[in-house]
Amino acid sequence: MTVDRAAGDSGFGPYTVLDLHDLPEDGKGFELEDGWLVEVAAGARHNWIARRLAEILQAALPDGSLMVFDGGEWEVSTPSGVRKPDIIVVPRDVARAVIVDEVPKLLPGLDLLLAVEVVSPGSGSERTDRVRKVREYAALGVPEYWIVEHRPDIRILRLRLDAETGTYRADPPVGSGALFTAEVQGVNDVRVSFDPAELIDF
Repeated sequence: MTVDRAAGDSGFGPYTVLDLHDLPEDGKGFELEDGWLVEVAAGARHNWIARRLAEILQAALPDGSLMVFDGGEWEVSTPSGVRKPDIIVVPRDVARAVIVDEVPKLLPGLDLLLAVEVVSPGSGSERTDRVRKVREYAALGVPEYWIVEHRPDIRILRLRLDAETGTYRADPPVGSGALFTAEVQGVNDVRVSFDPAELIDF
């Protein structure tokens, strides 16, 4: 993701969730971070990788008890404001409440079973994805957070929440030609296994 923050911002900003939703398309292209509206833009390669990973995850969840969503449009309430992960996995009843009843507008972060961000080393949002969001998602108790890099090579860093410390433990990154394996927690834990190279298949 590419992030452009307001020039001269320091400390806590003046904006709220209401300001976010007053933007065109309900602030679709923005996150709210410490009271600042942060523009989030993604390119075709980024979006393709997120879509491919969402498809792989959904295929591994055949019983329908968990739902996978990509596109960065789901708003998640975090300690810093509103985040829009590239991919989320949530229980089916949580997804249904948001889609059918439109309640809540902001998804409580504690409902997430997995959050994924697709990043490019050197991008404007790299520090946010690698540092800020690691702390925020851990504070919410999100069991897993995956960081997917696609430049210079594609690889996945899997972070798993340590219940005792409330922080993430990182597994060694897995790149193309190797097998990335993880379990997505739910009513029944589901194992997913794939070569990260599949994410840039076309």
